[in-house]
Amino acid sequence: MAKESPKIRGYHAHIYYDPATRDAAGRVREGLARFDVRLGSWHDEPVGPHPKSMYQAVFSPDQFAEIVPWLMLHREGLDVLVHPETGDTVKDHLEHSLWLGKKLDLDIKPLRKSSSR
Repeated sequence: MAKESPKIRGYHAHIYYDPATRDAAGRVREGLARFDVRLGSWHDEPVGPHPKSMYQAVFSPDQFAEIVPWLMLHREGLDVLVHPETGDTVKDHLEHSLWLGKKLDLDIKPLRKSSSR
């Protein structure tokens, strides 16, 4: 019997930037704001598993087909991690994710701590 797949409750897109690309990240953010997304705070320092500055956009499964192609074409060369929310944060970030641009090495230790609570 096939194992039941986890349910995807939503998606996160993490848009990575550095001081030289922060203006580009701002333009991408302005574009994302035209969609029905929840934009997270700017994190100018690494936070959680993320190895560099980023902000996130949270969106529903029915928006995937609109937002991800938009990011593919308008990410301005920035690296973007897109992952589902299934309740397994480690697998969501490492195994169930997709990258636009360069794949960055995530520090998964903070996720393991939060999932063991």
